[in-house]
Amino acid sequence: MPQKAAPPSSALAALLRWEERGGTWAVLNRSPRELTISLRTCTAGEEVERLTSDDTDLAGHVGDRVRSEE
Repeated sequence: MPQKAAPPSSALAALLRWEERGGTWAVLNRSPRELTISLRTCTAGEEVERLTSDDTDLAGHVGDRVRSEE
């Protein structure tokens, strides 16, 4: 029986929900251990919340990008 794909981590799930709803994001800080991402409105780009995580799934999704628009 094929294995089901693991659900995304909570940090990645939060970012994916944000993207699905049209929100944008920008990386504020990137270190070898942690990412801090600014979650922004889709209309004016105003920061609504910050997401800080050491989650490797989140880091993999963001990759080398600085903004969601890249």
